[in-house]
Amino acid sequence: MLKNPDIFGQAVLDFHHQQQPENIIVHSEDFDDDEIPTDYLFRSYEEMPILEQKALQLAEGKILDVGSCAGSHSLYLQQQNKEVKAIDVSEGAIEVCQLRGVKNAEVKDFFQLKNEQFDTILMLMNGSGIIGKLKNLTQFFQHVKTLLKPNGKILIDSSDLRYLFDEDEDGGIWVNPNKYYGELSYSISYKNETSTKFDWLYIDFNSLQLAAQSNEFSCELIKEGEHFDYLAMLKMK
Repeated sequence: MLKNPDIFGQAVLDFHHQQQPENIIVHSEDFDDDEIPTDYLFRSYEEMPILEQKALQLAEGKILDVGSCAGSHSLYLQQQNKEVKAIDVSEGAIEVCQLRGVKNAEVKDFFQLKNEQFDTILMLMNGSGIIGKLKNLTQFFQHVKTLLKPNGKILIDSSDLRYLFDEDEDGGIWVNPNKYYGELSYSISYKNETSTKFDWLYIDFNSLQLAAQSNEFSCELIKEGEHFDYLAMLKMK
């Protein structure tokens, strides 16, 4: 079996070393191709969306930066003299984190992380995505219970994709009854390589709140963005 190419890793390595970087192309059966500008993965705090800035302001104690990519969030937190660990499944991304000066960066799947606990878990840039499907929420909450210190919190952002669907006269939307409308499947390309497909979850706040409550978590809406996106804080009850 061929190894899945490290798309994000190669892109950020190229950008860091200025080896003719290109944008990352996102493919989905449901929508037209989209692009992720590689330079956006190296943004400064001032260039970050307000939701990310707010999350970084609230992060405290021992912090876990999930899906750190090139390490922009971790670097900012380090500059604020905060203790942060960056993890990503991409070997190239973690190499760039280290090259940029992130002190604690490790190639690690979030769902395989164990024997460590944190005061704050950061899940940004649609952090709910790695949950994959709505049915995986209970597994997600059970896992984070093992990673949070007492009074610890998760800062997670996502979007309500209902805006992509046509509303009827009553304000309802038509969606596939066999699939939650925020469950998408993507593949990504960089230069001449393409990844295998992977599941990605966008979740509306009400659904996140219901799942949190059923798993003995509180769920607070911290801030809403300009385009159906939001930042939430989850805490164990």
